[in-house]
Amino acid sequence: MGEIVMVRHGQANTGATSEAEYDRLSHLGHQQAEWLGDWMRLHESPFDHVLTGTMRRHRETARGMGVAADHTDERLNELDYFALARDIEITHGLAQPASEQDFAAHIPQTFKAWHAAEITGAEPFAGFEARIRTVLDEAAEPGRRVLCVTSGGVIAMALRLALDLDPERLAQVLLPIYNSSIHRFRVLDTGTFLSSFNAIPHLDPPDRRDSRSWI
Repeated sequence: MGEIVMVRHGQANTGATSEAEYDRLSHLGHQQAEWLGDWMRLHESPFDHVLTGTMRRHRETARGMGVAADHTDERLNELDYFALARDIEITHGLAQPASEQDFAAHIPQTFKAWHAAEITGAEPFAGFEARIRTVLDEAAEPGRRVLCVTSGGVIAMALRLALDLDPERLAQVLLPIYNSSIHRFRVLDTGTFLSSFNAIPHLDPPDRRDSRSWI
């Protein structure tokens, strides 16, 4: 049996208004990455291959974890939600989210329109899905363990592919994904299957309760 372990980056610049501004870890994000790396060194077997996206927050998370990427792959880069939010505001009059509660209502409507090709953002939904599928297909090899440091949207799409989620459920699984969380997929000859979702064992201690973040 092989395994793909996907890790979401640590908390990024939450006050950003563009993808470029967002793409760096906050002080908390650096701490989350360091704690995750400490936990993995104690509890994980070595990985056969380590991949990261090319975004700054992916590289900073891997560095904070103390892991060296064998390869950076832009197919593991996040969707540009800022571009999608601008598109849906123009085409559907949906105001951009101003709070976590707004975001929880905003993303399902946005994903539905994106999937239906009513908006495109920086790339079509089908293109985003295809690039995630291809990189995971290449990583999925029985007997090999692969670590992927990436983003929440990429992880949610991996869940869609593994569980055949519709766009509404895709949005629902994206919303609660913790920063620096761990997601596991078993790789068998018969396919790739989800085995663990949204684990944050490095943030379980009570004194780290306030260090758990989604956005």
